[in-house]
Amino acid sequence: MLAAEKLKPLSNRAGLSAAAGDEYLQVYQRELDYLLATLRRLGVPSHDVEDVVHDVFLVMYRRWQDYDRNRPLRPWLFSIAYRVWLTHRRKSRREIPTEPAETHDHAPAPDEVVAAGQTRQLLLRGLTELPLERRAVLIMHEVDEVPMREVAAQLGIPLFTAYSRLRKARLELEAALGRLQKGPLE
Repeated sequence: MLAAEKLKPLSNRAGLSAAAGDEYLQVYQRELDYLLATLRRLGVPSHDVEDVVHDVFLVMYRRWQDYDRNRPLRPWLFSIAYRVWLTHRRKSRREIPTEPAETHDHAPAPDEVVAAGQTRQLLLRGLTELPLERRAVLIMHEVDEVPMREVAAQLGIPLFTAYSRLRKARLELEAALGRLQKGPLE
């Protein structure tokens, strides 16, 4: 992978040992698809996904020595992705008029998975209607199966706030899905 090859010489400049640099590259290659899917679920438009993923990996690279190896990696990555997306979204609102999040998957699907694709599309559209703070808690807990204590810790919020956001997100998602099912899918 070309991007991974470019990162190797950086390990010396960032103060990473050769072993830590190799470990980082393995994580980069292993978790790229997870981060792409996570950012899409958070509502990152397809034209911004590459920029946001790049920024996530830069933050991850800079903080790699701070990562506690005794804790799960994906919640840590999710919290970085969440914060990078918040910053990117804030900056883009100042610079460029925003458009609604793209939720259509333009790749053609085989006939046997059309129903699954429509359900996925409906769910993604429903998720985009949730406020980002509640959407992040819902995705981390329900999709990524992260325990609520870890969700709260990674997002830097009190545990009861995390539970409250999860409850509200579930109710809002249920209402959004009900509205979307009544109307025609675009």
